[in-house]
Amino acid sequence: MDQEKATFLDSAGFIDIGYERTCECKPTHINCLEAKEWIKHQIGVWQVSYEGKDIRDKKLHPATFPIQLARKVISLFTHKGELVIDPFVGSGTTLVAAQDLDRNAVGFDLQEEYIQLCRKRIGTSNLFSSSKQIAIADDARNISGYFKPASASLIWTSPPYSNLLNRKRKNKSRRDRNNGQLDKVEQYSQDTRDLGILSIEEYTKQIGDIFETLLPVLKPKGHCVINVPDMWWENKRITIHISIVEELRKRGYELRNIIIWDRTNIVNGIGIFGWPSNYITMGVTFEYLLDFWRPELTED
Repeated sequence: MDQEKATFLDSAGFIDIGYERTCECKPTHINCLEAKEWIKHQIGVWQVSYEGKDIRDKKLHPATFPIQLARKVISLFTHKGELVIDPFVGSGTTLVAAQDLDRNAVGFDLQEEYIQLCRKRIGTSNLFSSSKQIAIADDARNISGYFKPASASLIWTSPPYSNLLNRKRKNKSRRDRNNGQLDKVEQYSQDTRDLGILSIEEYTKQIGDIFETLLPVLKPKGHCVINVPDMWWENKRITIHISIVEELRKRGYELRNIIIWDRTNIVNGIGIFGWPSNYITMGVTFEYLLDFWRPELTED
């Protein structure tokens, strides 16, 4: 392990970060939300908006999500002071949201440039908070070694979407096809470890391998929420969300909820796609939030 990573570790070799509640909520409560906020989260279709702190420049990162989305997920499944892990942290939106909510969080990414972007976004720690937000350049396959067993309350991430971005953009659903993205490949990298260059079959297996190693890090009944879309490939619908659900069930996770992220309020310039002979729902207008948890331990 390099010297930089070692600075984040305690004497036992784990990341030096809190994971216990710092709030005064009752032990049976799964979050700090009041009833009126709880009701808003129960609706199974979510809309969120971008704000000033969001990154929308694809030159900085090809696939970001709004901070408001991360805040909703984190506030729903954690208490103040608890630990959130993002295995594919990208531009650091999860860390920004965790900082806003006074949650401890650690994000990992293969690309050093994204880790530097994360650190720039979270800046210095909030002087009025004891929580930490840490970004580490490492492979998601190595994450489990950084944490004590059953220390994380939430794994929240938006992983690479198989090889969805690893091809030239044709913008067939865009009203303005030549919008600066036409014929560009917006992939994260061509690193052989990158999930974004894999076929759906190999992608599914490797996602399963990664999340199987992360399961012991989750507390019993701790949640794991994964944001994915489906995609079209050679006029066939590739159901990434179904592949992930089936694979994680095999690996010991229990599916609890599927939430639809309705993106219609943040998508601009949609054109006629498939008319008049081929009806295709456009993936840019909605995505899935797959909510799993680690089943409570049972005695044999």
